[in-house]
Amino acid sequence: MTRASLDKQPHEVVAMFDDVARRYDITNDVLSLGQDRRWRKAVIDAVDPSYGERVLDLAAGTGTSSLPFTDRGAYVVPCDFSQGMLRVGKRARPQLPYVAGDGTRLPFPDATFDAVTISFGLRNIVDPLAGLAEMRRVTKPGGRLVVCEFSTPTWAPFRVVYLEYLMKALPAVARAVSSSPDAYVYLAESIRAWPDQRGLADRIADAGWHSVRWRNLSGGIVALHHATA
Repeated sequence: MTRASLDKQPHEVVAMFDDVARRYDITNDVLSLGQDRRWRKAVIDAVDPSYGERVLDLAAGTGTSSLPFTDRGAYVVPCDFSQGMLRVGKRARPQLPYVAGDGTRLPFPDATFDAVTISFGLRNIVDPLAGLAEMRRVTKPGGRLVVCEFSTPTWAPFRVVYLEYLMKALPAVARAVSSSPDAYVYLAESIRAWPDQRGLADRIADAGWHSVRWRNLSGGIVALHHATA
């Protein structure tokens, strides 16, 4: 991993996601060996939206993660900083109210949402702590946060295998299926540099959230962090 490859400017990260938008969903499905569908269901169950609640799905991409909230009767707002992702999403799911927004300066008033969720996007906010604070700002008092993010496998031998896949196999597979495979080199490096479960919990608490806890999925490859405003 090179530090320079992670030090992308915000416009470079946006351009990267614009480039991968066309085949983003199918690439994720292949690279996760289909586990992304299980992870998305875990997010919905963790948020547990009630009918009529307002949910912000941040870093929603094409809206794949947003649609199940509507099936539960919630009003979901998919928000993303990539116009390319939003364009692909609008063509595929025109019924969703997509909003373009920067995670550190969300275009919503204080205390707008009953719940905020972000899946595999917190790493890509230029200042994750500022992003978490913004999510807190737009959440109603007593509202919920669910963060689904790549994390650290809990079993040491598997952790070694996982890192080998992440840094070698993932970019190779991406070259076969992605519309912009070089972006997945950056994504793999950002996953490896990301804090573990406890480290992310501490960041969430530092941003003003309460009752922070987490649950591991797929042996800790992914962790669901819950918190309350």
